[in-house]
Amino acid sequence: MPAALRIVMADDDLVVVDKPSGMPSVPARTPLDPPDVVAVLAGRFGPLEAAHRLDRDTSGLLVLARSREARSGLGRAFEEGLVEKRYLAVVHGTPSERSGEIHLPLADDVASPPRKRVDPIMGRRAVTRWRVIDVATSGDAMTLVELEPLTGRSHQLRVHLAWLGCPIVGDRLYGPTDRPQFQLALHATAITLPHPSDGHRLSLTCPPPDAIPWRILAQPAGHA
Repeated sequence: MPAALRIVMADDDLVVVDKPSGMPSVPARTPLDPPDVVAVLAGRFGPLEAAHRLDRDTSGLLVLARSREARSGLGRAFEEGLVEKRYLAVVHGTPSERSGEIHLPLADDVASPPRKRVDPIMGRRAVTRWRVIDVATSGDAMTLVELEPLTGRSHQLRVHLAWLGCPIVGDRLYGPTDRPQFQLALHATAITLPHPSDGHRLSLTCPPPDAIPWRILAQPAGHA
């Protein structure tokens, strides 16, 4: 079962949570899946709608709207590029550079859903900015990276890092199958966005979960 859902902030317009890995952001596809974030919070906050999504196995900050007006305002902010998001990830291997930007369009992999694939013809624009934070000093080569998605495609960070030759630890879709399997080491650690009520910039952070992948590194990811 997923870990407990933590409320980061709540007001009349928004609820922001630290979503645990394993909990869907939106209603799951089958009754056998665990309850999604909205269902878990319904009894406390009433109707909510996610302003964006995190993959089921990604942990971290998720913003939910408490009204139609708030959802509309948040939707405009995302569409106009006014929302800044940052992630932390532990990856296999070490990039050859210390930072960079990945420009690779993505499309559905119709032969292997729910996978996505790089497709320069049919794919939608996808851009990820990345930088190395720390490199493991012992054991398997692993690296802590900070990620800034400049677009919001499904599985974007996971596919882009796999293309870079450094798949995320615990990624069962795009990572190696011959390694020990941990929780997906991808965490939405910071978000900045205009508040839908008055437009003031709201900046929130949350540290990564206390899970095995984050302890692989010599310096804990929470100190990045």
